[in-house]
Amino acid sequence: MELGVAAAPGSSSSGLGVGPVGGALDAGPGSAGLAGIQEESGVRRDGSGSEADPDAPPKKRVRQQEGEAGKLEERLYSVLCCTVCLDLPKASVYQCTNGHLMCTGCFIHLLADARLKEEQATCPNCRCEISKSLCCRNLAVEKAVSELPSECSYCLKQFPRSSLERHQTEECQDRVTQCKYKRIGCPWQGPFHELSAHEAECSHPSKTGMELMGILDEMDQSHRRELQLYNSIFSLLCFEKIGFTEVQFRPYRTDDFITRLYYETPRFTVLNQTWVLKGRVNDSERNPNLSCKRTLSFQLILKSKSKVNSALECSFLLLKGPYDDVKIKPVIQHHVFSNDANETEYALLPINDSVECNKLLAAKNINLRLFIFQIQK
Repeated sequence: MELGVAAAPGSSSSGLGVGPVGGALDAGPGSAGLAGIQEESGVRRDGSGSEADPDAPPKKRVRQQEGEAGKLEERLYSVLCCTVCLDLPKASVYQCTNGHLMCTGCFIHLLADARLKEEQATCPNCRCEISKSLCCRNLAVEKAVSELPSECSYCLKQFPRSSLERHQTEECQDRVTQCKYKRIGCPWQGPFHELSAHEAECSHPSKTGMELMGILDEMDQSHRRELQLYNSIFSLLCFEKIGFTEVQFRPYRTDDFITRLYYETPRFTVLNQTWVLKGRVNDSERNPNLSCKRTLSFQLILKSKSKVNSALECSFLLLKGPYDDVKIKPVIQHHVFSNDANETEYALLPINDSVECNKLLAAKNINLRLFIFQIQK
């Protein structure tokens, strides 16, 4: 059975025929009107046209944008960069459970911020929980980043990141270097390819001994301070009464209207006396998490219940724990403990910078080693 539809008078098509049910759509001889309708509606059977089809397959749109994305290195940069600082990681790369990447500096900083705010650390992208146990390193990204080209800061040439440091320190002819006569006071520094010419004309080797003595005295001052420190430590090791213990700082908060963060150790016994160590961040700043520069200071408190019959003169110092990688410079503190002066003043923990401080704050507990030397009269 066939159904015929007659065209209206004056129509461009004489008729439109519809075949049997299930058959193909057959246009009559004057079917130009149907093609015109399809063209006006923007339908293209082959997917081509002057305007992009919003319903086109995703692959076609991606291919059109690939040519505009620039070089492969630039595209990989945006894929492999840290989600926090938006820079390519220089060392370890961590990822959350959803795969978002964080460089080791930003990862430790996020954990430290969460400890300071007494909150659970979360990924800045997907807000899932992050911690040292939940996150893992992404070795594939670390290797991929090491192969990406990077520009030498001296000669501006491109090198893989894995070999860039060796090039800048040993091979680059434009790297900044110093004269070999620096030890006798030559202040010159310049590109490596000019070093031989300078050393051939350097005037410091021809200086008199009197002129060099003044220069050497200034340079030896820093060495004297270091030598004095280590000599003091060696002399303390000769004392009769020496005690040391592992201490663990735990975070607490005050009960005041404006709560403040502080750290405190459980009571421990050294030299037959009971002690407690307290610590604070940025000298008890109200919101230390809002500051990029962070410091830790500590205080030693004598907690023995029995009264001290005579003054207890002690020297003490804090060092890193046996399983930590935090860099702490030894500084000797001195205090005379008595019934009226059982607390020392707060002293800065001698760490290198805020990065090392964040390593301590990111941990659940801060583990250090305390040495106490009792001075005999």
